[in-house]
Amino acid sequence: MAKKGTVLICDDEEIMRDVLETILSGAGYKVDITKTGEEAVEAYSQKPYDVVLMDVSMPGTGGLMALKEIIASDPNAYVLMITAYATFDTAISAWEKGAAGCVRKPFQNDQILALVAKGIKARKQSEERVELRKAMAKSVSRDGVVGKSEKMESIFQMIERVAPAKSTVLITGESGTGKEIVAKSIHEASPRSDMPFVAVNCSNIPSELLESELFGHSKGAFTGAVAAKKGLFEVADGGTLFLDEIGDLRPEIQVKLLRVIQEREFTPLGETNPVKVDVRLLAATNVDLKEAVKHGNFREDLYYRLSVVPIELPPLRERKEDILALAQFFIRKFNQENNKSVSDSLSAEVLSLLEAYHYPGNVRELENIIERAVVIAQGDEITPSCLRSEVTDPSVSGEIIENSVGSSVGTEIGDGITFYDEVKRFEIDLIIRALEATGGHQSKAAKLLGLNATTLNSKIKSYNIRFRQQG
Repeated sequence: MAKKGTVLICDDEEIMRDVLETILSGAGYKVDITKTGEEAVEAYSQKPYDVVLMDVSMPGTGGLMALKEIIASDPNAYVLMITAYATFDTAISAWEKGAAGCVRKPFQNDQILALVAKGIKARKQSEERVELRKAMAKSVSRDGVVGKSEKMESIFQMIERVAPAKSTVLITGESGTGKEIVAKSIHEASPRSDMPFVAVNCSNIPSELLESELFGHSKGAFTGAVAAKKGLFEVADGGTLFLDEIGDLRPEIQVKLLRVIQEREFTPLGETNPVKVDVRLLAATNVDLKEAVKHGNFREDLYYRLSVVPIELPPLRERKEDILALAQFFIRKFNQENNKSVSDSLSAEVLSLLEAYHYPGNVRELENIIERAVVIAQGDEITPSCLRSEVTDPSVSGEIIENSVGSSVGTEIGDGITFYDEVKRFEIDLIIRALEATGGHQSKAAKLLGLNATTLNSKIKSYNIRFRQQG
């Protein structure tokens, strides 16, 4: 007969051990026997059982103490306590220590079989949830955030480690590196995955409306508030709230956000009674918040509250070994969206061009390049002609660099100047000259630089570039 589950019996009375073993073995369970609490704890540490039947009163380590030790080693252990003196106090004590229930002697055979069957089912469901969570964490981290480089491997591991926690996470990185995808991955691999994931871009909402958007308002709280509205914190209750571009928060909202993190409550506009919420907060920015703190643009106490667990996403140019995997991922995605069947096996020539490109727009730009290539591909293969001109012809972007910067690029190597300092200075110079050439029109400057407008706007904010539009 196939074994239906494993049961550990612990009782100092031989006749009771024999009776329980006969009942359960006959029903198809695999049964092991122990005589003392110490033996039961040792046996469980070697091999967790589906169900434990434990006598309360035994010499040495009693049943309640053994129960406590087993639950400490495995919080999901299913332990039934057996006693000849079942009282309310005994039941409460066992329950507080983690027992699934108490059985009073003498008991009926059917009663024992029913309780053990219930325990087996509960144990299997618990194990399935654990395995599902592990599988979800693995699939989310591998399918949502694509990459095989060492830097991405460390990020995958960090996602899996922080997902079960409640701590705030600050995700940093350049525009287009995939910060929201990482936030979603953390949420989907967490115990909150079946609750809301609410994302808000703090830079896309006018500052005067952001407070109402986050915390809600009562009817008549301000001009135009014709009805009460729940804030996003309340909408996300029980789940996760992702605040993108957190560096753009104005000071008064930073104060309110700090209170929500500390007190787990907020007061909607126009209300007097606070609202309690249980929200996991994730935040992201492409701004150096440490620098913002130094310049008085961001609260230091809020920064430390947000950056309990920091995750920094590298730009695509620093993990070019991931380009092939990302390109294949996007080919499959856009094949499905456009009912195409373009091969994800890229030729050496196409891959070489993709890997040589600088990607100022990071992963988002690569996605855009691959979407275009899939859409315009005439056959079942992406050819160099399917790629954008700046990818296939370096002189296209090189002309912009030469005409915009000219001889100004030429800082001597050394004297404390690092590669990243030089790249930052180079980008600032490019952006300023593009703005000068277009009279301060960001959309035109973005087009001139081969960037999308959102990326350029983010860089202007990140580098604190001030330029007054002409006319």
